Amino acid sequence: MAYAYDAIIVGSGPNGLAAAITLARAGCSVLVCEATATIGGGARSAEVTLPGFLHDVCSAVHPLAAGSPFFNTLPLERLGLEWIQPEIPLAHPLDNGSAACLYRDADFTGQQLGGDSRAYRRLMKPLTRNWQKLANEFLRPMLHLPRHPLALAKFGIPAFCPATLLAKFLFRHEPGRALFAGIAAHSFLPLEAPVSSAFALVLGLAGHAVGWPIPRGGSQQISNALAAYLRELGGKIEVNHRIENLHDLPKARAVVLDVSVWEFLRIADQHLPSPYRRRLGSFRHAPGIFKIDYALSAPIPWKAAACQRAGTIHLGGTMDEIAAAEREVSRERIPERPFVLVAQQSLFDETRAPRGQHTLWAYCHVPFNCDHDMSHRIESQIERFAPAFRDCILARHKMSAADLGKSNSNLAGGDINGGAADLKQLIARPIISPTPYRTPIKGVYLCSSSTPPGGGVHGMCGYHAARLVLREIFVKR
Repeated sequence: MAYAYDAIIVGSGPNGLAAAITLARAGCSVLVCEATATIGGGARSAEVTLPGFLHDVCSAVHPLAAGSPFFNTLPLERLGLEWIQPEIPLAHPLDNGSAACLYRDADFTGQQLGGDSRAYRRLMKPLTRNWQKLANEFLRPMLHLPRHPLALAKFGIPAFCPATLLAKFLFRHEPGRALFAGIAAHSFLPLEAPVSSAFALVLGLAGHAVGWPIPRGGSQQISNALAAYLRELGGKIEVNHRIENLHDLPKARAVVLDVSVWEFLRIADQHLPSPYRRRLGSFRHAPGIFKIDYALSAPIPWKAAACQRAGTIHLGGTMDEIAAAEREVSRERIPERPFVLVAQQSLFDETRAPRGQHTLWAYCHVPFNCDHDMSHRIESQIERFAPAFRDCILARHKMSAADLGKSNSNLAGGDINGGAADLKQLIARPIISPTPYRTPIKGVYLCSSSTPPGGGVHGMCGYHAARLVLREIFVKR
């Protein structure tokens, strides 16, 4: 049989591009098929409010990209990717006008938490020293033989705990508890759920080890640099090439799909055995998000001075308030005071807005496929910590959870994580297997965030899937 390519990748998100680069580096001929006119999936940027205001379409702040074991082997800086490190990676304002902050230095972070300084340093410093070892352990399938079992055990014991339980056990004061809870809420899990602490630990450690940086010129620059390197290796990318069925693809030895479980079921349903199809059909979505991009006439007038020096802001008040909001979302209810994530890239990157003006990226968690307009509740949370914020707004661009699914089929219902990341679906992502990227269809593999290690711009799902392809198909040639 004549093959047009050794491998075809469907989808040009970070995982699809990582898979393509891994295969091209091994000497394979590679084609990437992208359904839209712009590469990048969730790592894209566009002018969606007013001319001259550049907004990140989905992902915005990138600790896992900066700390990705795979991305760090690539010459992305040579190809135009420049990381900007805000002075303060993360600030979490409180109602008294202060803010709990995550700084690059773990000792300094602890010092700012007052009476919880010792507890914070005891938790985070030993883990931070092991960042490289740990990143290689948790950015892969959970079912694997650990290379650094002692380091992983020291991480895994607290990581398994519910975030509220661990925070109350470790921290006596609200700033430490609120800071930890806000980072844990990136999990989209109720904070009483097992392994919700893992997300706070991973992202907190990343903040100390590599920061929470933003790419100069927008998240699109990550995708552009990956694509440029792929082309250097001889790989090809075709945009506006939507795949409705696996039969639509040219002949290839391997097909690697950077699509969600549900998109895979749509394009491959008739090819799948019933037990596997039923297993994928039971894979559960994460909650969705409601996202707003703002064009602003001035910087946000935060009450806490630290927020004016931070790239990312978590808005939700106390740990109990954040836990209550996330609990409501998990019960498919709309929280009155949602947990809001904010990124103010233009404070640090002059390419994002006209001189003297600014952008703001914000979202909150909502039930899956929710179409409720959350803009008033988001803005109320911002004004709670930055009075007169609304006076700065020049324009808004809103995307409900339902809208996000319509704009990108991999974001069905506003689920930006490729499926819930609870304990069950971290182990079985999307099935229980030491090789979860392989599908029952010969030569067809999955590499999206529906596979390990899950959501985030790190490329590791694509890297691991491509390594499996090389072992199973191309080593045997």
